[in-house]
Amino acid sequence: MPRIHFLDVTNRDGVQTARTGLSKFGKTMVNFYLGRLGVAQSEIGFPFLFHEAPYVRAQVALAEAGAFGELRLSGWCRGIARDVEQALPLGLRHYNLSISTSDYMIANKFRGRLDRAAIIREMTEAVRTAKAGGAHTVGVNAEDGSRTDDGFLTEFALAAKEAGADRVRYCDTIGGDTPDRIRERFAKLAAATGMPVETHCHNDLGMAVANSVSGALGDLEAGQDAWVNTCVNGIGERAGNADLLSTILAFRHGFGLDGRAEIGDPIDLSWARRFALWASYALGQPLPYNQVGVGANAFAHESGIHADGALKDHGNYELYDEEVLGPFPEDWHARRGRVVLTGEYGGRAGFRHVLDGLGVEPADEESAFKLVQLCNAMTGRPLTDDELRLIAAFPHQLALLFPGLLD
Repeated sequence: MPRIHFLDVTNRDGVQTARTGLSKFGKTMVNFYLGRLGVAQSEIGFPFLFHEAPYVRAQVALAEAGAFGELRLSGWCRGIARDVEQALPLGLRHYNLSISTSDYMIANKFRGRLDRAAIIREMTEAVRTAKAGGAHTVGVNAEDGSRTDDGFLTEFALAAKEAGADRVRYCDTIGGDTPDRIRERFAKLAAATGMPVETHCHNDLGMAVANSVSGALGDLEAGQDAWVNTCVNGIGERAGNADLLSTILAFRHGFGLDGRAEIGDPIDLSWARRFALWASYALGQPLPYNQVGVGANAFAHESGIHADGALKDHGNYELYDEEVLGPFPEDWHARRGRVVLTGEYGGRAGFRHVLDGLGVEPADEESAFKLVQLCNAMTGRPLTDDELRLIAAFPHQLALLFPGLLD
């Protein structure tokens, strides 16, 4: 039976959002939480950019050491061989290669520099370069796929498959698709190519989650696995991307999906609140009160009829049990009153006090102490309990974020 898999793009599409961003250590924590949640893959960033190289090396080392569980790490490159050649030495084994496919972008973005034939030529060369360089999987992104006609979209996907691609990503780049349309297009494209079509939906009309669910169902109807792109808390360019938690919950609890939407990833939602609240803190973006699952009002009741029903049985007015989302974090740095913290300017006494209080013994105390100072300086905010635990457990791998630290 075809299954649904999640490929989270917080560390790529999410962090390139205007007026926001994460430190390289913050991006590391996104991978940590995705691993704990059990999603299949994280698009960790741009391995062809010089300033991403130390970060990518650290992620590869952390993954090999088991810090992210079974999470697969993938890099995003433009659909040109040069980007792939620059990325390959860093050790990633999964890639998504992106190029625009719509006539609108051919005319108004490329402006005569590329035509349809050149787009396919550039893309297939990039795919072959990745596969020849040892890539285990390659996805090809049809940027502006929702404005690309069926004929060229199929031609593009078939050329990618022949070159060695494993999936094609259908990008609703400007967020104009609707559920019925995207489901039909996914089913048609997946059937014509015999390969999974990956959803990448933006929220400009408020339908990113609905479109992601519908596109995935089109894949399943064609007998193909579905790959769904998400971002934590729905961040992303302009109005955002499909929210990770909302999309998972929709497949688990949406009426009429039973038996047709089996999730193939070992999802553990007991980390959902920790991840969402950490991301809100790290990104400096307060969660809306009505944020699905994790907002302050997600399980709040006040009106008389609702309060009466919820007090009798929460199932009267709640679709799922809040306890599956795990506890809200109560981190050391957020304690009120007298508290000793550790960070950029902290000494060894404070460092030991906090780690002892958390019941954590660092694998290498000297390296962990330096990393606490450096990571705090990088983020510009107090480190959370989960951040401190990761530093304590994997100091040698995290040190790759700071070339020369352990020389």
